[in-house]
Amino acid sequence: MKKRIFFFDLARCLAATAVIAIHVLAPYRNELGIISFGEWVTAVSINSISRWAVPVFILITGALLLSDTRPFNLRYYIRRRLSKVLIPFIVWSLFYAYLSGWSAQGFDATTVKAVLADSLSHETYYHLGFFYYFIPLYLVIPFFQLAIQQADIKWIYAFTCVWLITTLLFLLKIDGPWSWQMWLYSGYLPLGYILYKKIPITSGTVAAITLLGVSALSITIYAVVSNSLANEEYTIGRWMSYKTLNVVLAASMVFMLCRYFGENLPKKVSQIASVISRHSLGIYLLHPIFLWPMKEYGWYQGHPGWVIPLWIVISGSGALAVSWLLSCSRKTAWLLP
Repeated sequence: MKKRIFFFDLARCLAATAVIAIHVLAPYRNELGIISFGEWVTAVSINSISRWAVPVFILITGALLLSDTRPFNLRYYIRRRLSKVLIPFIVWSLFYAYLSGWSAQGFDATTVKAVLADSLSHETYYHLGFFYYFIPLYLVIPFFQLAIQQADIKWIYAFTCVWLITTLLFLLKIDGPWSWQMWLYSGYLPLGYILYKKIPITSGTVAAITLLGVSALSITIYAVVSNSLANEEYTIGRWMSYKTLNVVLAASMVFMLCRYFGENLPKKVSQIASVISRHSLGIYLLHPIFLWPMKEYGWYQGHPGWVIPLWIVISGSGALAVSWLLSCSRKTAWLLP
């Protein structure tokens, strides 16, 4: 039996929380000049420092799957890896297409039909966009596994270095073939493997990566706030993209900090993190259900400093509870990856 690696639990727990925060604060982002400047900056700052959430999930996937030394088995891979994510995604896409037809004014079937018609190229609900670039990564994972198992590790280092350069070019709006979405997301996979298996977990290394991550977050906040003020409206450029160097550095920092501290957490904290981790994708899939009334009925009045944490707890707890209930029966457990 494999020893459980607790830092992955911690990383998933933090990433799930940050994802919810991003979705909770959404109503505040475009309120520049409408709400007080302090409230707007609070929400935008939380948004700026939370963009690492989705990339951390991809880093974890790369760390785990690329470190698997077993020979590649296509049948097992499709049945136990790809289909385990793909089938729930399809089911929940249909559910959220239906939910998209509901608003505070009632149900609109026309909206549902339009959402479904566009579902091959666009998510049926705002949080499902993650799967449109995550699922295709399963096509390239076997090639990375093969390269790591049979080729010189320098190849992976070289690939990752080139990828990091292209994330900077994309941030600076220097576009080219490297701007292809699949390329810009795929680099997180070998990066996760390198951060997990090849970077020494020393205080000096963690301090250096933390310095880069904090600097990236600070620059992101400054860039978004200053650009928005200059344009007198919420303006993010590419600073909030998951495909840019600033977000890569922030995600790497969170991953390494979890790796540094995660194995020495108090037992009670580890147990809580493990439960949340086990249901992290369930929380990801389900939390918008509990945010629906907040957004449709405007239940976010108040300073985001307390409104955001409150709704993180409400929607996160509700999603965790439903995820747990679904996992209790074999008839419904397959609905959540």
